[in-house]
Amino acid sequence: MIKRPKWLKRSLATYNPFLYTLIVQIKRMERYLRLLLDNHKYSRSFAAEGLNYRVKKHQSVLIRKTSNDEDFQLQINKVENLKIVIQQIDSVLIKPGETFSFYKLVGKPIAKRGFIVGMELSQGCARPGVGGGICQASNLIYWLALHSPLEVVERHHHSFDPFPDENRVLPFASGATVMYNYRDLRLRNNTPHTFQIKLWLDNKCLNGDLRCSNWLTYSYTVYEKNHRFEEKKGKYFRANELWRKKLDKKSGKILDREFIVSNYAEVKYVPSPEKLQTDSAEDN
Repeated sequence: MIKRPKWLKRSLATYNPFLYTLIVQIKRMERYLRLLLDNHKYSRSFAAEGLNYRVKKHQSVLIRKTSNDEDFQLQINKVENLKIVIQQIDSVLIKPGETFSFYKLVGKPIAKRGFIVGMELSQGCARPGVGGGICQASNLIYWLALHSPLEVVERHHHSFDPFPDENRVLPFASGATVMYNYRDLRLRNNTPHTFQIKLWLDNKCLNGDLRCSNWLTYSYTVYEKNHRFEEKKGKYFRANELWRKKLDKKSGKILDREFIVSNYAEVKYVPSPEKLQTDSAEDN
């Protein structure tokens, strides 16, 4: 894989639009070549009926409040893009030994497949792009997976935080960004059970339900530690750690604590003075 030389302060792709396009194509070709040697068995089967046992259910709001008409229209378009994603993923089974791949199922989000211009986060800003907004689905699926024994084989977090918290219910950076095809979300099932992802829309939300063929005697709680904002040379950054507790469903006893990932990203807004002075940590 081609990597940036250490003496470059920022990615080559940020210096010129042509370089950005070229590097994207190189990265896609690298992924194609790696997939030729890939020994994963990918999930390809579906079942209309949901599996018997729920592992985790979650929903995320589709349209956030905004005074910008263009931004609002891009959010409306995002919903149309999510409908296509749902058609490709809803009810997929992840059988023992299989790997779920977001892009193996969704494919390339291009106009001739019905994708339209939505909001995407790219090159340090929120901007219009064909297929924009489908990260809302990968974010939700990743959050479901964190509450299960599925192994996260590949996950990428957003390189920046575009908006200040407004009714945020999940810890910072608990999602998964995707970009065809070299930034994927992949989950491997190392258990003897079959899992299933259910996705659907209602009037307000994208809904997700992770189901299992067997009753699990344990559950997971995901939380953050060491959350903080930092200022460096006039820029602001946000960091945290994601952890989870494994709990016995019958007794409530903590069976295990597990570090998941560290996150660090630039924010595109100015945090309040109180937030710059406050760190948070949970360890219950």
